[in-house]
Amino acid sequence: MRELDFSRQGRALKTTVYYPEGAGRFPLVLFSHGLGGRPADYAPLLRRWAAAGFVVAAPAYPHTNGDTDDYDVIDVVNQPADASYVIGRVLALDARRGDRFFGRLATDRVAAAGHSAGGITTVGLFTLARDARLDAGIVLSGNGLGAGTGFRGAPADMLFVHGERDETVSYASGKAAYDAVPWPKAFLSFPQGDHGTNLLRDGGTSFDVLAGTTTEFLRFALYGDPNAKGRIPKAAANDGVATLDDRL
Repeated sequence: MRELDFSRQGRALKTTVYYPEGAGRFPLVLFSHGLGGRPADYAPLLRRWAAAGFVVAAPAYPHTNGDTDDYDVIDVVNQPADASYVIGRVLALDARRGDRFFGRLATDRVAAAGHSAGGITTVGLFTLARDARLDAGIVLSGNGLGAGTGFRGAPADMLFVHGERDETVSYASGKAAYDAVPWPKAFLSFPQGDHGTNLLRDGGTSFDVLAGTTTEFLRFALYGDPNAKGRIPKAAANDGVATLDDRL
């Protein structure tokens, strides 16, 4: 793990990066936290992705992170631009001689993921603020609020994850955003799932299904691993806690 200090037009974007050991070039995943969240809150999931061969960059957004003194929920509308900026800054390290990421990033393989407001931020990166570098997206307990559902640009594989008992972002609104995606996609539903407490709690059955399914999805979408595509339904079916609408 490493910490990077970025700033976009005066917007501080302290970014936690989880990355794998070993040789080779690794795809980048930009992860966006939820309202009042911190990158560290998602460490179990992000470390799982890093261990599977991904560099995961998680910025703390200036007005919605859990440590800010200037909280402003409306600032979510500015976060897709922040996310794109961080993607660019991290990818640039691949060409910076002397940096630990020099020659280590697969700069042509990039995904965005996020939870709750971070999921909305992720949707925005494929709609109003389309980032053409993105090849895939994961939306955890998010919807199209403020970001719209006008998906645009080149096709990108998408995975939505939602608890049917979500008390904060309705399951129906997440499904509506998913239905609007015109590209290959899948929807992982947890009938007993809430907004994230159970889904994201390390050690629980739901977390294992979430981590396993998202990891296989990233292996398929960013590495082009055909075997990983076949493992997605198997990971989703573990212990019978989730269902998968697979249109990948």
